[in-house]
Amino acid sequence: MPRITAERREAKRAEIVAAARRCFSRDGFHQSSMPDIAAEAGVSAGAPYRYFTSKEEIVLAIAGDAFRLIFEPVERLADSTDAPGVAELVAAALDTISGETVRDAAGHTVAVDELLRCVVQVWSEVLRNDEVRGPAAEGFERVRASIAEALRRGRAAGAVPAAVDPDRGARVVMGLLHGFLLQRVAFGLTDTAGLADDLRAGLLL
Repeated sequence: MPRITAERREAKRAEIVAAARRCFSRDGFHQSSMPDIAAEAGVSAGAPYRYFTSKEEIVLAIAGDAFRLIFEPVERLADSTDAPGVAELVAAALDTISGETVRDAAGHTVAVDELLRCVVQVWSEVLRNDEVRGPAAEGFERVRASIAEALRRGRAAGAVPAAVDPDRGARVVMGLLHGFLLQRVAFGLTDTAGLADDLRAGLLL
């Protein structure tokens, strides 16, 4: 039997992640088994174990994709703009998820609603699973620190009021993003573009 190429292996791994994401979005992490994921992917029951040691490893892969897609634009703006304000930073993430689809790390199209449903479930996993909590906490702190530094530059440049504490302001940005994502998933409030426009219009600094 010919050896599987690295490209083919990555493609098959991405297919399994996509199948797991559909299962998790529809039925939840704990209601979806590895055989369920295999069936969704159209492979044998043991096939996912050739690419992942456990369901938890797939959860981590999906969580990494989700948080990268949401927070990477915020980090990019924070690192590249001289004096971004709170509204600009929040809107950077909202702009990314304002469409119906996004691209995952493998370049595949992913439904935004599907991805965000997984994000909300990841938050509950943070409370019970140290394997999820560790990377999530590291990612949160990295993004928070990047935003705080951007607000610090903005305050020095006069674009952010001197009364705004950069570290607390960064927590405000993160809180707004988390809150809106929860509203979208739980209550169907999908007017992401409208909220971003309101923020830019002066609802926030």
